[in-house]
Amino acid sequence: MDEDRFNMELRKFLKQVGVTSQREIERVARDGVGGPKVLRLTMTLTSPDAPGLHHTVDAAIPLD
Repeated sequence: MDEDRFNMELRKFLKQVGVTSQREIERVARDGVGGPKVLRLTMTLTSPDAPGLHHTVDAAIPLD
């Protein structure tokens, strides 16, 4: 495995996930005016090529 190429591709993937996720979270936070005061989020990472990969991150973001 080419470590440099792997790291570059991984960083591109993580950047895409971060940017697109942030846009979606901001959109629902803006559109949810008058809704919950906390936005609960769950992000799960899986891969059909790595059955043992199942990583979940939970967070609660205050909207007030």
